Amino acid sequence: MTKTDSDKTIYLKDYQAPKFLVESIALIFRLEQECTRVTSRMRLRRAPATAADASLELQGRQLKLLSVTLDGKVLNCDQYQIDPEHLTLNQLPEDFELEIVTEINPLENTSLDGLYASGSMLCTQCEPHGFSRITYFLDRPDVLTSFTTRIEAEKTRFPVLLSNGNLIETGEMPGNRHFVLWEDPFKKPAYLFALVAGQLVTLEDSFTTMSGREIAIHFHVEAQNKLKCGHAIKALKKAMRWDEDEYGLEYDLDLYQVVAVDDFNFGAMENKGLNIFNSKYVLALPESATDGDYEAIERVIAHEYLHNWSGNRVTCRDWFQLSLKEGLTVFRDQQYGAYAYPGGGGRIRDVSRLRSFQFPEDAGPLAHPVQPKEYVEINNFYTTTVYEKGAEIIRMLWVLLGEEGFKQGLKIYFARHDGEAVTIEDLLAAMSDATDCDLQPFKLWYDQAGTPEVKITHSWQPTTSELILHVTQDCSPTPQQAEKLPLHIPLRVALLDSDGKELDLILADDSSTPGNKPVRERTLEIRERESEFRFQHLPQKPVPSLLRGFSAPVKLKYNYERDELSFLAAYDNDS
Repeated sequence: MTKTDSDKTIYLKDYQAPKFLVESIALIFRLEQECTRVTSRMRLRRAPATAADASLELQGRQLKLLSVTLDGKVLNCDQYQIDPEHLTLNQLPEDFELEIVTEINPLENTSLDGLYASGSMLCTQCEPHGFSRITYFLDRPDVLTSFTTRIEAEKTRFPVLLSNGNLIETGEMPGNRHFVLWEDPFKKPAYLFALVAGQLVTLEDSFTTMSGREIAIHFHVEAQNKLKCGHAIKALKKAMRWDEDEYGLEYDLDLYQVVAVDDFNFGAMENKGLNIFNSKYVLALPESATDGDYEAIERVIAHEYLHNWSGNRVTCRDWFQLSLKEGLTVFRDQQYGAYAYPGGGGRIRDVSRLRSFQFPEDAGPLAHPVQPKEYVEINNFYTTTVYEKGAEIIRMLWVLLGEEGFKQGLKIYFARHDGEAVTIEDLLAAMSDATDCDLQPFKLWYDQAGTPEVKITHSWQPTTSELILHVTQDCSPTPQQAEKLPLHIPLRVALLDSDGKELDLILADDSSTPGNKPVRERTLEIRERESEFRFQHLPQKPVPSLLRGFSAPVKLKYNYERDELSFLAAYDNDS
C-alpha cells in the first residue's frame, strides 16, 4: 500500500520556505456541474535561496490533467511527473509562465472541499487545502499571490457569478452564456480563494469608512430568504465601524460580499471580500429566531469580517500557526460581543463554553497544545483548544500588557507584517516591542497542553493589617507531555470590605506603582510553581475576589466559605 502525503506526519520543525514564488495567477472557469474546466496561468519565479536545479512540486487532488504549457510551449507527458497528489516539473528557468488546464466534477465532489455543488449552486471551500482540488498549485498559506478570476457559465442556470475582490468586467457570450471578471488587488494564499455561482438574489447596502470611502455591501441569498438578512447586514456595518473605532482598521476593497449556503461544512469562511456562510449564521426572522440566534449571527458575522486584518491581510505561515489567526480573531469578536451585548453575559457564556468543552479536551486523550508540533490531518486541529483557548491566550496578553499596550502591539504587528504570512513568534515580538516586555516565557502557553490548576490559600494578620495570598500552580500530565513547566499566569484580584466595596490594594515591596499609589484591582503575575503576595494597610479582613474576568484559562481552587460566596454574589461587580 502506497503512503500518500495525506498519510504522512507533518512536523513544525521541518518547515522550509517555498522554493518557488507565484507572482500572479489568472484563473478561467468554464462552469458545468458535472465537468468544469479550469485554466490556470501563473507567473512564477525561483525563490532567492533555491538551487537552480530545484524541482517545482505542485499539489493537486482528484484532477483530470488536460495540458501543461511552459512559456508558451506545450509539454509532453514525459516532461513532467504526475501522481495522485502532485504535478512535478524539472529544469525550470529562473522565472517563467506556466499554464495548466484541468477538469473537475463539482457534482461528484461530496467532500465539501474545493469546488462542489450545494443544491443548484456551485461554491468553494479552500481552507486548508481545498484549492488543490480545483487546480495544481503551491497550496500552502505562505504562498501569497494576486488573483484574477474569469468565470463563464450558462446564464439561466448560473445568473450570479462571484469571486474575490472587485468586479472588473461582465459580458455576454454565445449560447446563452455569460462571463464575469474579478480582480483581487491584495495578495492572498490559495485557502482564501472563493467562487460562488447560482440563482441568487442580491440585497445591496453601503458603508462609509472613517476616511470617507464608500463600500458597497452585497448579501447574496436564495429568493425565499431575501427578507431574512436585515439583522446580518446591520451587524456587519456595526462590526466595520467598531473595528475602525477600536483598532483604527478600515476595510480595503470597494465591495464586501456575503453568501448564505445551506450545505457548508464550516460555520463560515473569511474568504477575502467574499465570505461564505452556513445559512443559519445569516438568516433570521423575529417570528422564528431566538435572542440566542440573533447574538450568534452577530458574533459570526463580526468574526469573519474581523478576519480581514487578523487572518487575511496578515495570514499564517503554516497550519501550525492556525491559532495566530483564529485565536486572535475569536478574542476580537469576543471584544466586539461585549460592545454589542454589554453587561457581562457574553463573557459568562464564553467561559462556560471553554469550561464545558475545552477543559475536558485538555484533560482527555486528545489533549494538544494550542500550537501543535505535528499533525497527520490538519482538519483535526480545528478545535476548541486552537480557537477558544487560543483566544484566552490573546486575552492574557491584553491583561498583562494593558489595553493601550496591547493595541499598540497589534498596530505594530499589522503595520510590520501587512501582506505577509507570519508566525506566533512574530505576534509576540510585536507585542514585546510595543511594551518592552519579555514575552518569551509566555510562549509556553502555546507549547504546553493541559489546564493549569491554581490553588490559593490565605492568611489574615490582624496585628499588621495584612492579607497574605499563597499561590501554587500545577498541571496534570497530557499525552506526550508528562512533565509540565510553570506558566506565566495573570491573576486579577480585588479585595472587598464588609460593605462590598473594593479596598485599595498595596503590595509589600511594590515597585510597579511609584509611591505605592493604591489601586483597587491588581493583576498578580504568577511565574513560579509557588508565589506569595502580601497586601498591606487593610482596614479589615477582606473577602478576596479572585480570577476576575476569568483572566487566565485555569482551574481555581480556593476554599471559600458558603457565606463568602453569597457575599460575592450579592456585592462583587465582576461578572
